[in-house]
Amino acid sequence: MQHLPILPILLPMLAAVFMLLPPLSNSITRHRFFAVSVMIILVIVSATLLLTSHQQGTQMYVLGGWQPPFGIALVADRLSTMMVLLTSLLALGAQLYACAGDDHDGMYFHPLFMFLVMGVNGAFLTGDIFNLFVFFEVLLIASYALLIHGGGKQKTKATVHYVILNLVGSSIFLFALGILYGTIGSLNMEDMANKVRLLGEHEQALAKTGGLLLLVVFGLKAALLPLHFWLPKTYAAASAPVAALFAIMTKVGVYSILRVHTTIFGEDAGALASIIIPWLWPLALITLTMGAIGVLASPSLRLTAANLVIVSVGTLMLAIAMQREAATSAALYYMIHSTLATGALFLIADLISKQRGKAEDRYVTARKMNQGKVIGIAFFIAALTVVGMPPLSGFVGKILILQAAQGMAEIVWVWPVILLAGLACLVAISRAGTTLFWRSAGESTNYIPISRLKLAAIALLLSASPLLVMFGGPVTTYTSLAAAQLHDNKAQSAYTILPKGDK
Repeated sequence: MQHLPILPILLPMLAAVFMLLPPLSNSITRHRFFAVSVMIILVIVSATLLLTSHQQGTQMYVLGGWQPPFGIALVADRLSTMMVLLTSLLALGAQLYACAGDDHDGMYFHPLFMFLVMGVNGAFLTGDIFNLFVFFEVLLIASYALLIHGGGKQKTKATVHYVILNLVGSSIFLFALGILYGTIGSLNMEDMANKVRLLGEHEQALAKTGGLLLLVVFGLKAALLPLHFWLPKTYAAASAPVAALFAIMTKVGVYSILRVHTTIFGEDAGALASIIIPWLWPLALITLTMGAIGVLASPSLRLTAANLVIVSVGTLMLAIAMQREAATSAALYYMIHSTLATGALFLIADLISKQRGKAEDRYVTARKMNQGKVIGIAFFIAALTVVGMPPLSGFVGKILILQAAQGMAEIVWVWPVILLAGLACLVAISRAGTTLFWRSAGESTNYIPISRLKLAAIALLLSASPLLVMFGGPVTTYTSLAAAQLHDNKAQSAYTILPKGDK
């Protein structure tokens, strides 16, 4: 149990390496069985880690016995373990869907998939900003290959734009790290939080520059306006299981903003407290607005789902900008809901695309789908969830965020934007449903049965929404405790240290 905090990183990494070696490398069937088995184990490990950190307190895993701020440390608290479990569940659903045939379009799908999961889990668990950069690069390199998996002109074009933008983002990240290390003298988040309030006037200016550069980098990862333009076409071009897994990628950026700017530049940072808030409010409002407009303007279900990701990012940024525990707790609940719901919608869009032939998932009249009833039920549940209609989790998440707004200034800005964005999403999803399922011309000539494995993957992700409502009490209690722990700098120092090895 003492090695539990590092297992969400080690398991996918070792699994990826083993799948590149004989005898696993010679068979796609072996890849599938091994990958799904490892992912199920990863879900169990992630759930165990979450319960351990919840019941026993934050676990700090010190690699090699080198204590912070000099050594590499992994921090498993309520927030990071929640995100790791969310990643594992989403990855399991996406991988089950891929095992029905989508993984056969190109080489090394499952090893790349595992490396991406490793990078995402590492980004959530690391307690050091430089290691956050390292894990960013791991997940990005894997995402480059997965995005172009299977080939095609559209994928190649989207990949080139995606790679160039993220290379620029990585360069800015390094500049920010250099500035912060030069002024604060550390890149360990806990140590930086203790030292940032002691900086002199000139050092404060440099540290503020570094902090704002990090906002640019994390804003690019999260698709925060005006750095969001890469996302719709990139996600729409990816294969369905990859697009579903990419639903967690923007949340890595959101998590990084929440973690870094609450821990290091939070309320106790002195002159550098809340340096991003004057920027975050307008950016969040505009991101949510542009995402809603993008949803209305989308010509296909995949692009609609991609723009719904932007809507979720804008909503989360609004909650983070409020800077209080209740808002952060609401954001965490909404993050779980939106990640799994949009992931499921990408998979449903792929089913529709394959049933409608050349029309794919575009909003045009086409022949009827052979299994339209089954897909229609899945679409209806997903639509209610992403739009935020009762009684599913989207409604609860939005209500929690609206309730977190305090004072007339916040209410005037937050309520109308979220409600109008919800109305825009309702109109767009209604148009999508009526066009895809009701406007048909003739019977289908090609019968393509839906794999039960694909239906199981979609059911797994969609089941999260009613479960989040049924167990809303325990879930919101947990997110409240996670938010309180994040906002309490003293609690972040109360780690259970698990030393590993001798110096």
